[in-house]
Order: sequence, then structure tokens, then C-alpha cells
Amino acid sequence: MTVYGNFPGSRPRRLRTTPAMRRMVAETRLDAADLILPAFVREGVDAPVPISTMPGVYQHTLDTLRKAAAEAVSAGVSGIMLFGVPADEKKDARGTAGTDPDGILQVALRAVREEVGDDLVVMSDLCLDEYTDHGHCGVLTADGRVDNDATLERYAEMAQVQADAGAHVVGPSGMMDGQVGVIRDALDQTGHEDVSILAYTAKYASAFYGPFREAVGSSLKGDRKTYQQDPANTRESLRELALDLEEGADMVMVKPAGPYLDILAKFADAVDVPIAAYQISGEYAMIEAAAEKGWIDRDAAILESLTGIRRAGAQMILTYWATEVAQRLGGR
Repeated sequence: MTVYGNFPGSRPRRLRTTPAMRRMVAETRLDAADLILPAFVREGVDAPVPISTMPGVYQHTLDTLRKAAAEAVSAGVSGIMLFGVPADEKKDARGTAGTDPDGILQVALRAVREEVGDDLVVMSDLCLDEYTDHGHCGVLTADGRVDNDATLERYAEMAQVQADAGAHVVGPSGMMDGQVGVIRDALDQTGHEDVSILAYTAKYASAFYGPFREAVGSSLKGDRKTYQQDPANTRESLRELALDLEEGADMVMVKPAGPYLDILAKFADAVDVPIAAYQISGEYAMIEAAAEKGWIDRDAAILESLTGIRRAGAQMILTYWATEVAQRLGGR
């Protein structure tokens, strides 16, 4: 072969020659400490209930939730985000089970804190949708619209009972205007100044939430497009980001993760607070379903998807594979 001068003068492939070389020069590293495990706990069951649309994920009993939390600690996972699934008969228009000190989520928070103490950052979903008979994230007006300001009053109550139950972090996910400020005031006024807020800052009205509806036993009628963000918009998410930080958010989130890596990267460029991304139920279900068909390499696809989220700027990733991946990465 004839070689012309020094062509090619640069050979990036030299840094890809072996697994050890690729590992050494990797720009993005995924670590167990980056991961947060979302977990569901269901009232009134004596065995975990499989979620058909999310193979390998369950609605836990209190006992199996304790076990899952302990396994997460052992694997080196940093946090757990809890979602309560109340009995259907306890749902009502105002979601009162969500503010009952003996509601399923509050009971679960106490159980997990008793099990793991401060070894895991215990987070709680702060939203009404699991507890309302209409399935919306807030209180409805007479004509069926979500009443933003009436909902904020309920969120303030939820923040207090979740903090009382032991939450280190509350995660307001309802996308009500002003929710972070109201929750911060409620926490501070009730002696919970040390409880952090993980703001669901950019939460898009996504088609990928489908399996989650089964996971929480959703009673949703209609959709949430009047309060969750339009997938077409970018600047709107940056406005939400500025507002949440002004209101006192300690951490911010983009949800879903995979379809919104551009938003995640913009957040990472814009702020100096920790940034989370939620790899949601539909993202999980697609990989599991394709792997079950033999169409993709499951383990490789999981790691690639998480690495992409980390590369885009997330310091924390909520993923249903958290414990499994942490174990694979070697944990602590």
C-alpha cells in the first residue's frame, strides 16, 4: 500500500484498541452512587404484586420494601424514591390518603427509615395523583380543571406529613405553578429546614408514562397536558428551571430522561445545583421487551442508556435497574 506523507495524520482509533485503553480514556463514568431506585409500596397486600408492563418490578409489601431498601444500600445505591399505592376505597377527590399520617406512603417512609436509617437517602413522591379518585395531580374545580392554588395547599400538608414520617427529600412532581416555594415554606415553618426538595422541574406530558399508570394503580380520567410540559418546548423548561431555583429547589430534575437529553444538557450548562434525570417506566419497558424478544443485548442496552443520561449531564439517575446495575458496577 502506498502511504502519502503522514496521511492520516491523526488516528483516534489508537485510543480504542483494547478494553483497558477504552476504560482508561473514558470521559463519562457510571457509578453506583449515581443511582436512585424508584419503588412502589401497595396497601393491603401480603405478597409483592408483579407489574405486568414492567417485568421484574413489583408493588411491594412493607416487608419486601424493607428488603429492597437494604439491598440497595448493600449495592451502593444512593437513594430510594417511594410511591404509595393506596387501597381503591381510600381514594377520594382531595387525595386525603396522601396527607393521612397513617397513609401507605407515610407508613412506608417510617419503615424504610427504620430499616436503613441514614444509609440511604429516602425520598418521597409528593403528588396527589396516586390518592385521588380522578387520578389528577391536584384538586379539581367544579368544571373539572385542576385548581393550581387549592392544590398548593394540599402539597403543603403533604410535605409536612412526609417530613414527619422521615423523608430526607421530597419530590414534588405535580407541575403546579409555585409548588416549590409553598413546600419550602411549609417545611421551614414546621421545623423541617433540613429536608431537601428535588424539584420535578421539566416534567413533560409523555407517552412513555404508560406502564407507570399500572404501577401506581392510576385512576386517571383524561390527560395532564394542562399542567405537564409540552414535548415541543425547550425555552419553557428553562423558565421553569429559573422559577424552581428562585423558590428554593435544592436539586432539579428532567423527566423523562432518554427523549429529553437535550433539555438535560441545557440544565447542566445553566446551573450549579445537582441535576437528576428519571429513566421512566416506558423507557424501562421498551428495553425489557426488546431484550425478551432477543432483538437487543439487554445488559449492554441498559448500561448504554444510563451512560447516555449521565453523559448529558445528570449527576443522579432514577432508574428501576438501580440495584441491579449498582451490583454489576461493583457497588461500594
